[in-house]
Amino acid sequence: MRLTRPLLLLAVISAALLGFAGSASADEGDRPVVRVGTEGVYPPFSYRDQDTNELTGFDIDVVKAVAEEAGWDLKFVEAPFDSLFPALDSDRIDVIANQVAINPERKARYLFSTPYTYSHGVIVTAVDNDDITTLDDLKGRTTAQTASSNWAQVAKDAGAKVQYVQDFGPGVELLIQGRVDAIVNDNIAVLDYLATSGTDEVKIAGDAGDEILEQALTFRKSDADLQQQANDAMKALTDDGTLAKISDGYFGADVTVQSGSEDVDVEASDSRTTWEVVKDTAWPMFVGLIKGNIPLTLASFVIGMVLAVGAALARLSSSRILDWIARAYISVIRGTPLLVQLFIVFYGLPQIGIDLDPYPAAIVALSLNVGGYAAEVVRASILSVPRGQYEAATVVGMDYWQSMRRIVLPQAARIAVPPLSNTLLSLIKDTALASLVLVPELFREAQVTAAATTEYLPLYAMAALYFWVVCYLVSVVQGPLERRLGRYVA
Repeated sequence: MRLTRPLLLLAVISAALLGFAGSASADEGDRPVVRVGTEGVYPPFSYRDQDTNELTGFDIDVVKAVAEEAGWDLKFVEAPFDSLFPALDSDRIDVIANQVAINPERKARYLFSTPYTYSHGVIVTAVDNDDITTLDDLKGRTTAQTASSNWAQVAKDAGAKVQYVQDFGPGVELLIQGRVDAIVNDNIAVLDYLATSGTDEVKIAGDAGDEILEQALTFRKSDADLQQQANDAMKALTDDGTLAKISDGYFGADVTVQSGSEDVDVEASDSRTTWEVVKDTAWPMFVGLIKGNIPLTLASFVIGMVLAVGAALARLSSSRILDWIARAYISVIRGTPLLVQLFIVFYGLPQIGIDLDPYPAAIVALSLNVGGYAAEVVRASILSVPRGQYEAATVVGMDYWQSMRRIVLPQAARIAVPPLSNTLLSLIKDTALASLVLVPELFREAQVTAAATTEYLPLYAMAALYFWVVCYLVSVVQGPLERRLGRYVA
C-alpha cells in the first residue's frame, strides 16, 4: 500500500500533464489549427495588453486578420526569439509572427509570406556618446543583440563584437550600465521603447545603413500550401485597406509600404506606474507558479528519485554491465548543463521521431537530471548504513531485496534527506528554464512584463521572492521528515 499510493499519485499527475499538453493539438471544428510562435515581449509588435494581459501588438493583429481571411484557427505559443526557429524546425509551431526580417540565409531555409512591414535599422547609444553615429563607427565596439536576429548579423558585418541578450530591453540596460557601446535594432521597436520607458539615458544616434528591411510571416519549406494561403489573405487585406488600418492604429503611418516607416509616431505601449505593474503581474506570476513550476517539480522529483534509486542499486550490484550503465548515465547527466539537456529532449529528439509536448519534455529532462545527481547521494547513504545491519537481516532469513526494502533503505532515507532536500530546492529553481522549451511558468511571466514596462528590478525581485517562499516552505518540512525517519536509524 505504501508503494501503491505514490505510484498512483504519479500516474494521476502524469496523465493530467499529458492531457493538458496534448489538448492543444486537438482539432477545433473543420478549420485548421495554425500554431503561431511569437515573443510576447517585443512591443509594439508582440506584447501583453496592460489591462487584459492578453497577447496583442501589430504582428498579432496582422496574423489574426490573415487567419480570419484564410479560415484558420490560431493557437499562440510564446517563447524567447532564439527559441522560435528551433520550435519551427521541430514542428512545435507552424508560423512565426515576430518581425522576422527576410535575408538570404533565412530564405535558403524557410518560406516567407508577402512582407507586411517595412522598416530600417537604427543605432542606439548612451546619450553622452557622440562617437558612434554610423555602422562604420561600430568597428571594434561591443553591441548587445539577440542571437538569431537579423541585427546581430548587421552588427557583425560592421566589425562589432556582439554580446548576446535575450531581447531588446536587457540590451538597453547593458547600454545604460556601460557594458556595451551600442545596439542595432528596428527603428519602430526603438521608438516604442523610448516612449514606454521615458528614459533620457539612451538615444538614436544614427541610421544603420540605408537598407529598407522587409518583415514577413515565416513558414517551414514543407508548408508551401500554408504560405500560399497567407499570401492570398495578405493580398485581400491589402486591397481592402485592412493592413493599412491596422498599421495606422499603431504607428500613425502605413508601415506595410516601403515609404511608411519614415513617418511613424509610436505611442507608449504601457503607461502604468511601477506599483501598478507589480500589482498587476503578481497574480499571473502566481498562476505560472501553480500551473508550471510546482507540477514540474513534483512530477520530476518523484520520477527522478525512482531513477536515482535504480541507478544507485545498479552501481552497488555485482553486475559489471549494470554498474557500467549507471556510471555512464550519471557521468553524462552531471557532465552536461541542464539547459542543453532540455534542448536535446525538446528540440533534438523530434529529429529521430521522438516528439514530446512541452510539459512531458520538460519533465523528462528534469527527471533525468534529478536522477543523475541524486543517484550518488542515495548510493552514499546506503553505504553509510553499518554492515552489521545486512548481516543481521541475513541471520533472520531475509534475502537481499527484503533486507534492502525493510532494513537498509529506511535507514538510508534518514541519512539522504538533507542532501536530497538540496536537490529538491535546486529543482524548484531550475524549473525557471522550462520557458525556453515553451512551458509557461513564473519567471516567464516576469520576463514578459519586464520587457514591456522596463521594470526589471521590481519584477525580478518579486519572482525571486516567490521562489524563496516555496523553497522556505520545503525547508520547513525537512525537519519533521528527518525526525519521522529517525525512528528507522539503529
